[in-house]
Amino acid sequence: MGDGQNDEAVRRLFELFEARRWEEAGEFLAEDVVVDWPHTRERIRGRENYLGLNRNYPEGWSIDIRRVLPFGDLVVAELTVTLGSEVSHAACFYQMESGRIARGVEYWIDEGWQDPPEWRAKWVEPMPA
Repeated sequence: MGDGQNDEAVRRLFELFEARRWEEAGEFLAEDVVVDWPHTRERIRGRENYLGLNRNYPEGWSIDIRRVLPFGDLVVAELTVTLGSEVSHAACFYQMESGRIARGVEYWIDEGWQDPPEWRAKWVEPMPA
């Protein structure tokens, strides 16, 4: 897949995850894919491990694909995953090779916020909840 199709490959991966069509989703992952989760210091190595992790996530989740942006062989995705009343947001960065995700970094955060430090109050304003 050339430039312009990489974003469709990432979008399709998450659509297939949402549909729980794991084998088809695996077609969009390199066999030796490596995905890092810096927030928990975990590395997922290999297609089967990445699929297995997602396949075994607790039942009842859904994915909202907020946006997928291509930059040549780099694709950025913003996702929201809901499981009951729990909501998580992700910013995902994928290096593509031959139309498949070869390497990724996913930053996950649970919905909510922390109080901002006072020192920057003169430059910012509160966002609506």
